[in-house]
Amino acid sequence: MKIDAHQHFWQYSPQSHAWINDEMAVLKRDFLPSDLKPLLDVAGFDGCVAVQASQTEAETQFLLDLAAENPFILGVVGWVDLKAPNVEERLRHFAENPRFCGVRHVLQDEPDDTFMLHPDFVHGISLLRRFGLTYDILIYPKHLSVAAQLVEKFPDQPFVLDHLAKPLIRERMMNDWEEGIRELARFPNVSCKLSGMVTEAAWQTWQPADFQPYLEVALDAFGPDRLLIGSDWPVCLLSANYGQTMQLVQDHMAALSEEERAKVLGGNAIRIYDLRE
Repeated sequence: MKIDAHQHFWQYSPQSHAWINDEMAVLKRDFLPSDLKPLLDVAGFDGCVAVQASQTEAETQFLLDLAAENPFILGVVGWVDLKAPNVEERLRHFAENPRFCGVRHVLQDEPDDTFMLHPDFVHGISLLRRFGLTYDILIYPKHLSVAAQLVEKFPDQPFVLDHLAKPLIRERMMNDWEEGIRELARFPNVSCKLSGMVTEAAWQTWQPADFQPYLEVALDAFGPDRLLIGSDWPVCLLSANYGQTMQLVQDHMAALSEEERAKVLGGNAIRIYDLRE
């Protein structure tokens, strides 16, 4: 199976999606499974993983309800307050749903760069393995060394780095990012999503060559056993359509063996998130 390991659904409201500014007007509408399914079909993908975009349990339940109604949504990476006193109870509640496969917090927006090392957040992370859940790491390059400190505490916990930690592709900056990526990739329980790149490049004017250095580093650092393709749809629409976004990664993986490509394009997502048809 070919799996889009990272996309979003929402019913747009200015309050719930305050991060969508006027420059992102194309995103100021509802994006639902009926919008994505034709795009998956045309691109030849069999299913997807829906990832949280708002930090509410209501959105987590919304995504799980969509998954119940749409079998091609194979997994949900939702939000649970990992710092809450009742975090274990809330994780248990959502983990009763077999589509609930992981948790994410928007760490990139926290004013404290070391937020993920706070004792109560670390405690929340410590509970995920008990429920068979991954943790998706959403950060900027400046957070990579902090993420490595978090990951080092939990050698048995599966982590997935979203969007290659958002390298500065538009500025063609690599050094600090590459150093941080390679440091994080040393931990075998960390995988990486090849997603979110087109919105870190020059919107609408990028060229495929812009992404090659970053894809090469990711492939060298993580290898084909720990990379997952993802569209970041509909956010990708700021810079590229769905087909263009997914083709970028597939073109770069063309030099791999058929078995290795199958892992990046779906097999790794199925294994890491324990997805079920």
